[in-house]
Amino acid sequence: MTVTPIRRPARTGELMTVPEVLAELDVPKSTFYRWKALGIAPRTIKYPNGSLRVRRRDLDTWIESREENAA
Repeated sequence: MTVTPIRRPARTGELMTVPEVLAELDVPKSTFYRWKALGIAPRTIKYPNGSLRVRRRDLDTWIESREENAA
């Protein structure tokens, strides 16, 4: 049996950690950082300690910008 984590409703200004973004996008960390190096990842915020955060609204906008029309 697969257990799906319970997701709470996200606020638009909520800051997400990279692991949260990876889980949402279902991609490995290497893919995310490759996208970041290519300049095609969602916008990130870099803290002074080097950790990254992504605003929920920026992730949603990024996902919507990649939608394709039905063939």
